[in-house]
Amino acid sequence: MSDDKMSSSVSSASLELESGYVSGNSSVSSRSSKQIPQIVFTKEHLRFLNNTLNNLPPLEILRWCKITFPNLYQTTAFGLSGLVTLDMLSKLAAENPSSPGIEAIFLDTLYHFEDTKQLVEDTKDKYPNVRLHVYKPEGCDTVEEFEARHGKELWKSNDKLYDWIAKVEPAERAYTELNVAAVLTGRRRSQGAKRGSLEIIEVTEAGLIKINPLAAWSFKQVNEYIKANGVPYNSLLDKGYKSVGDWHSTEPVKEGEDERAGRWKGQEKTECGIHNKPSKYAMFLRQAAEKKRLEEEASQLVDRLGEVTIDHAIAI
Repeated sequence: MSDDKMSSSVSSASLELESGYVSGNSSVSSRSSKQIPQIVFTKEHLRFLNNTLNNLPPLEILRWCKITFPNLYQTTAFGLSGLVTLDMLSKLAAENPSSPGIEAIFLDTLYHFEDTKQLVEDTKDKYPNVRLHVYKPEGCDTVEEFEARHGKELWKSNDKLYDWIAKVEPAERAYTELNVAAVLTGRRRSQGAKRGSLEIIEVTEAGLIKINPLAAWSFKQVNEYIKANGVPYNSLLDKGYKSVGDWHSTEPVKEGEDERAGRWKGQEKTECGIHNKPSKYAMFLRQAAEKKRLEEEASQLVDRLGEVTIDHAIAI
C-alpha cells in the first residue's frame, strides 16, 4: 500500500498503545471482504475533511455523515454527548422521514448503575423510532451468570481481561454481526486525557471509521443543549458525575478535574479498550479464542464423520 493511502490497515497516529486494549473492530480480518463497505481516504483527503468539519456545528457534521457513510451506526453508553447526538439525529430524521435512520449500539456490561438502566428506558420512550442493539458479554445475561463463568470482581483481579470480556469482545461482535463500516461516538476533546487531540474523523487500523461529531464541544455546551432541548439524561449528573461507566469504576468528579477523572480513579488507564490500538495481550486473547473455535469445529467434524461411518456400516 502506498504511503498516501488511509485504508483498513492504517491507524490513527494520535492513539498510543495500552496493554490489554484493542480497537473496536480489530476482528475485521475474519469478515469477508465482500461484506465490508470499502471506504478509503487518502491522507490528504482525510486531513481536508477534518479541517473542514472542524468549522461546522455538530448537526451539520451529522447531516454530512448520513449521506456519506454506508452502514453507519451510533455507539452510545448514554452519556451526555451520545444523548445530544441521538437527539440531533432524531431532528434530522424529522427533516427527511424517508431517509434511513441511524441505529444505535449499546454495550451492556451488566454492571451499569440503576440510573443508567432507567435512562435507557427513558430514551427508548423519547425516541421510539431508534432501533437499539444491545450487546452483553458472550454467554451472559445476568451478573450471576457472568460471575459464575469469570469469577467475582474480575475488574479487580484482572482489569484488562474484564475490559475484553465485558466491553471489547461485545463491541467486536456487534461490528461484525451488524456489518458496521462507520460509527458515531460521543468523545470530545474537553473530556481530557488522550481525547485532547481528537479528530472529527478517525480510521482504525482495522478499517473502522469513527466520527466524533461533538469533538469540539465543551461540557457546558453539551449540558446546555440537554437542558434546552428536553433530552433525557442520567440522574447521576446532578450528583457530581460527568462521565458514567460501570458502578464499580466510576466516581463523582471534583471541582477542577477532567470530566473523566472519576473513571478508574487511582489507575493509569483512561479508556476501557474500545478506543485503543491492539496490544500483544489483546492479540493473545483473540488468538486463544480463535484456537478454541477451531478446536470445537474440528471436534464437531470428527463427530459428524463418525456418525456417517456408523450409518454407512449399518447400511452395508
